[in-house]
Amino acid sequence: MNPSSKELPFDEYVRHDATALAELVRNGDVSPAELLATAIARAEAVNPTLNAIVTPLYEKGRTVIEQLPANAPFRGVPFLLKDLELGWAGTALKSGSRAYRDYVSSTDSDTVRRFLKAGLVPFGKTNTPEFGLTPYTESTLYGPAHNPWNPAYSPGGSSGGSAVAVAAGIVPAATASDGGGSIRIPASCCGLFGLKPSRGRVSLGPNYGELWNGAVIGHVLTRSVRDSAGLLDAIAGHSPGDPYLIAPPNRPYAEEVGREPSKLRIAFSTQHLMPSQTTDPECVTAVRETVTLLEKLGHMVDEVPLPYEKTIVTEAFFVNVLSETAATLREISQYLRRPVRRDDVELNTWALGRLAEGFTAADVAYQKRRWNSLNRAMGQFHETYDLFLTPTLPRPPIKIGTFQNSVSEARTMKLVDAMRGLKYLKGTKLIAELAEKSLGYISYTVIANMTGQPSMSVPLHWSAEGLPIGVMFSGRMGDEATLFQLAGQLEQARPWFNRRPA
Repeated sequence: MNPSSKELPFDEYVRHDATALAELVRNGDVSPAELLATAIARAEAVNPTLNAIVTPLYEKGRTVIEQLPANAPFRGVPFLLKDLELGWAGTALKSGSRAYRDYVSSTDSDTVRRFLKAGLVPFGKTNTPEFGLTPYTESTLYGPAHNPWNPAYSPGGSSGGSAVAVAAGIVPAATASDGGGSIRIPASCCGLFGLKPSRGRVSLGPNYGELWNGAVIGHVLTRSVRDSAGLLDAIAGHSPGDPYLIAPPNRPYAEEVGREPSKLRIAFSTQHLMPSQTTDPECVTAVRETVTLLEKLGHMVDEVPLPYEKTIVTEAFFVNVLSETAATLREISQYLRRPVRRDDVELNTWALGRLAEGFTAADVAYQKRRWNSLNRAMGQFHETYDLFLTPTLPRPPIKIGTFQNSVSEARTMKLVDAMRGLKYLKGTKLIAELAEKSLGYISYTVIANMTGQPSMSVPLHWSAEGLPIGVMFSGRMGDEATLFQLAGQLEQARPWFNRRPA
């Protein structure tokens, strides 16, 4: 390599993860400016097709390079921020919504501050659905993000743009957040590693204490396990005023990746959350092949039914989404200094918020109390089993537009919009139908958001069509260490890093 070149050749750039790129910088083999030039060139080459980056911030990235802290663990590594929740002073934070198209952050979020301290070089914001509400990335404001493995397919959501950017080789890592699976879903769809940390592991401060009653947590999407571990080391920890305080790890997570796990007791299930739906055979095959691999590695594996009451998951989580969407609409009114209007947001967002008005405060509190039974069920479950294995998703990646509203659904949403019969709608099959459609695709991911457990999607399978299919492991509350140990072992046994879309 020639340190004086204007950019690192892409083939060389993409062969390195974030950890390795930082080592090149430390050794003087390449400069941060050269890495950024390569990342920008890659973005300009593929973004017109993939629509991963929605707010380019190239000049601000160059400014960051001038202020990089010495000896930072990821000094000079190009990076992207999801356009949701994370404020970066002086940059737009639109949350995928027309309502916030003019909003500019005045301060850095605590997590952004920690990423910058770690030496990362953000140079853009990535595509996300409006307010992160959907498991696909197709907002009206930005348009769809396209899966690099096949642009006709969705990269998942809500961290779809970040997943596309990492899978397409623009950056080795990008931020993601997960309130119902939004780290693990795009990881599965794009052939990446994605770990959702335990509740309280990463601060949402200072702008938020908790989101979605504690279901939301932030981290990153990466290709390598060690990048995910090292970046969690960089951002983990509470901030003053945080509502949750969790015990710190015994050692840095980066040290867990190469540590051989003990002989683990692992349960698995491919049972679907919805009685009327089944898990796609490709996703079942992914789990069963993983079981075979786990047994070869010396772990004990048992098949079990889903170890929690499924109706509590569907009912309680859906009411949570409704009430949180209504709260978001109220915040928009405060920001706009006028009542929020139908055309400020997308139809689904508006309708969900209006549907919430058919529920009482007692309804919402009751459903939140039901979360406790899920916490206790999974806590008891992990007295026997170290980890729980399922498909990440019950079907392979979907084509773009699959979940767009049908004519009849749009009419129903407009009925809700008109506020006709909300009290009646609350008690009818409409709520069940909406929950079945939305939760049917995230059958496996949402439980860990409700319990707060750490959970990861690992890219161990590809479909007959060449599309990635992840498998998901969830662990005891606070035990990311065991997940990183196993992920590192699986990465060695069945490497995926060099398997990239054309």
